Amino acid sequence: MSNLKILFVEDEPALAEIIKESLESKGFDVLHVATVAEGLQAHSSTKFDLLILDVMLPDGDGFSLLKKIRSKDLTTPALFLTSKSLPTDVVNGFESGANDYLKKPFSMEELIIRIRSLLGIVNTRPIELKKTGPFAIGEYVFHYPEGVLVYKGSKKQLTFREAEILNVLQTRHEQMVLRQELLLTHWGNDDYFSGRSLDVFITKLRKYLKQDSSIAILNFRGQGYKLIF
Repeated sequence: MSNLKILFVEDEPALAEIIKESLESKGFDVLHVATVAEGLQAHSSTKFDLLILDVMLPDGDGFSLLKKIRSKDLTTPALFLTSKSLPTDVVNGFESGANDYLKKPFSMEELIIRIRSLLGIVNTRPIELKKTGPFAIGEYVFHYPEGVLVYKGSKKQLTFREAEILNVLQTRHEQMVLRQELLLTHWGNDDYFSGRSLDVFITKLRKYLKQDSSIAILNFRGQGYKLIF
């Protein structure tokens, strides 16, 4: 990932510094500029692997910037970062040639997941999972990959996806597992319908584990989940 170049166009200095430093700490090579003119000049002189663009810029907007870039470059993935959240703004973003759209405020973890997805490297560093059980989850015993959850001799056979999600949560218990990570790994996308499906699976897992009051699946709204016991 050390050779991947990102053009980052953002006019808020404090936010730009945080994002640039965070991405560079992950091994990306980031060129930050603050205006449409600088963005066009940078793109014309350097080959980038990804474009991250703010919408509101001092000399124009990210939509028009990307349209100009797309007249010459149809392939470089582009991600908008913006506080504009109306449906028309989202439509304008995609119509201008964007591949993804992230609303402010957002977590750096979510941004990294989106970047890896756009660059096709989401699964190059898969979630490290313990391969086989049984595993103790409070007073429960979870047999994986069989997908059997046992509580005081009573057995519950989980579906394949229920077992996969629980295995991720128990492998990284006491750590937040990103919602985006679960969706992209197990559904292949993070659209609204997949998100609702994930919510249903989390609700079912909470029901299965409710006999032990020391166990909880915490919900960090819009970010992810943490299994504690």
